[in-house]
Amino acid sequence: MTRYAEVIGDPIAQSKSPAIHGYWLGQLGIDAHYDSCLVKPDDLAAYLHERAEDADWLGCNVTMPHKQAVIPLLDRLDPLAEKIGAVNTIVREQDGRLTGYNTDAPGFLEPLRADLAQPHLFRMARVLGTGGAARAIVAGLAGEGVTVVLAGRSVAKARSILEELAPEGQHHVAPLAHFADATDFEFDDREGCFDLVVNASPLGMTGQPPLEFDLTHVPPGSIVYDIVTAPLDTPLLQRAREQGFRTIDGLAMLIGQAAVAFEKFFGQAPPRADKDDALRRILSQ
Repeated sequence: MTRYAEVIGDPIAQSKSPAIHGYWLGQLGIDAHYDSCLVKPDDLAAYLHERAEDADWLGCNVTMPHKQAVIPLLDRLDPLAEKIGAVNTIVREQDGRLTGYNTDAPGFLEPLRADLAQPHLFRMARVLGTGGAARAIVAGLAGEGVTVVLAGRSVAKARSILEELAPEGQHHVAPLAHFADATDFEFDDREGCFDLVVNASPLGMTGQPPLEFDLTHVPPGSIVYDIVTAPLDTPLLQRAREQGFRTIDGLAMLIGQAAVAFEKFFGQAPPRADKDDALRRILSQ
């Protein structure tokens, strides 16, 4: 039998993970494959029990709605996954035990690493959304010394996330609607500061309501980052570029988190010397 990994979820047909991992496996000539597997919530426990008995199964990526449901079914949790409270990667260890990881946080941070390696007088991020992705993003940013303003439809939920994931920082919450209308707020001198705006919600995604966000809330020199992948070039990113802001799209996080998982599954770092240009062309078709 050939070694394999896969991605599970319900639904799963839309996942780009097989294309990402399949491309890297082909480039490296690794004798393994990566598939997708539809797993209904009621079948999750049986699926993991069966796969844990399969020595050729290296593990799986986990997408909605299983990222939290898998936790009590695993043998071990990586500390970051335990802190975030969500698992998106499961690895079958040599002893057959299953370990849960969260690669969303390092995947999100990857395109920001050069910026975060620089010293700053102050670091602030406005994060929109309070779902599972937002939890990973908040944990990742807080670990880099970034003060977070977390905005959601429910201010209470946003506050609860910050108290749980970043209790020691001077973070803030705001209603999502606060950012919909223009502001005449005059930002202070941003020299030496790191400013980031992140759409960590599904708003703006195909089939979802638009993201109502006025760019007057974006400090000068900010990076605008939208994790939505369909469409890849969201209205938020388009408007931000028109006003001269640097932008990062959702494929950056998607490919970044996949790279961490790939190495855990297959024991090699994926080939990325071209800065993912060829892979991006494949995923954008």
